Amino acid sequence: MAQSNTDADALAKQNAIEAAVFRRLLQHFAERSDVQNIDLMNLSGFCRNCLSKWYMAAAEDQGVAIDYDAAREHVYGMPYDDWKAQFQKPATAEQIAEFEKNNKV
Repeated sequence: MAQSNTDADALAKQNAIEAAVFRRLLQHFAERSDVQNIDLMNLSGFCRNCLSKWYMAAAEDQGVAIDYDAAREHVYGMPYDDWKAQFQKPATAEQIAEFEKNNKV
């Protein structure tokens, strides 16, 4: 029984650490709104929209219904359309070419 509590405590701590890391990642993205999603995609293969989709899928796995717009608002820290209007810049031809090369569009 004690082993079970130890395992549960370790899992709870791991979940708390992972949640804190995720919150820090969201904070970092909020502080670095100058970094465009296409640059994130070109360099790392994921962006804020990907995180939003993963957030929505994880919520559904936990039995929590959340739509894509709500998930994006959680990740972006504001409605997506507001973020786009304030921070998104048009993609350059070079960014688009790199994205297409990486994603075989």
